[in-house]
Amino acid sequence: MENYVNHYVVVAIFVVLGILLPVVALLLGRALRPHKPTEPKSSTYESGNEPVGEGQVRFNIRYYMFALMFVIFDVETVFLYPWAVAYNKLGLFVLIEMVIFAGMLLIGLLYAWKKRVLKWT
Repeated sequence: MENYVNHYVVVAIFVVLGILLPVVALLLGRALRPHKPTEPKSSTYESGNEPVGEGQVRFNIRYYMFALMFVIFDVETVFLYPWAVAYNKLGLFVLIEMVIFAGMLLIGLLYAWKKRVLKWT
C-alpha cells in the first residue's frame, strides 16, 4: 500500500511544480519588466510601416482546404519515414498496417477530389 502512496506523492509533486513554476515565472517577469506605456508603443506595428486599410482580410475558403490537405499528407510523411527506415526489422504485420494507413489516406484524397476540394478556380 505504501508503494502506491509514493507514486501519488511523486505525481502530486510534478503537478504542483507544473502549475507553480509557470505562475512564478510570469509573476516574476511582470514584477521585473519596465512599464512605461506611451502612444507609439501602443500603436499597431507592421514591419516598421504604418498600417493601412483594414486589419482583417477575407480569404477564399479553398486556401484553407489546400492547407488542410497539405497538413494531412505532411503528417503521413512523418509516419511513413520511420516505417521505411526500419522496414526490415518490423516484418509483414507492419507492412499490412502501413498499406491500410496509406489506403485510408488515398480514400480521403479520392473523396476530396470527388468533392472538388482540390480545384483551385
